[in-house]
Amino acid sequence: MRFWDSSAIVPLLVEETGSRAARDLFASDAELVVWWATTVECMSSIARRERDGTSPPVTRVLTARLRALAARWTEVSPSDAVRADAQRLLRLHELRAADALQLAAARALCDGLPDGFPLVTADRRLAAAATREGFDVIDPIG
Repeated sequence: MRFWDSSAIVPLLVEETGSRAARDLFASDAELVVWWATTVECMSSIARRERDGTSPPVTRVLTARLRALAARWTEVSPSDAVRADAQRLLRLHELRAADALQLAAARALCDGLPDGFPLVTADRRLAAAATREGFDVIDPIG
């Protein structure tokens, strides 16, 4: 089981740099745990591609892939504890709000004691903060 940030899930949906490595990582352990808002973040990426010219049929395929993957994963639900921890993380690390919530959700998953728990992300800032928090960061893009 690994916690996956949306930046690492998008390459599972869309062919891009790092897709093969992300698929290999997923194949080695398909038990994904994600933050509650991950589908929204991934849909944002799909919608951005559509606005940039991806055809509606391709958009429908990408959306179907997202739904199929989301049906398999486990979500960390929003809570007062996750929100409070995200606020703490924002004061300690150079993170955007969504990334602070991702990291707080990962911390909630391991009861605040990451001690090498695997966190998959392609986001450099999130990776740096997660490493400082004690996670074993895996970057599928390399």
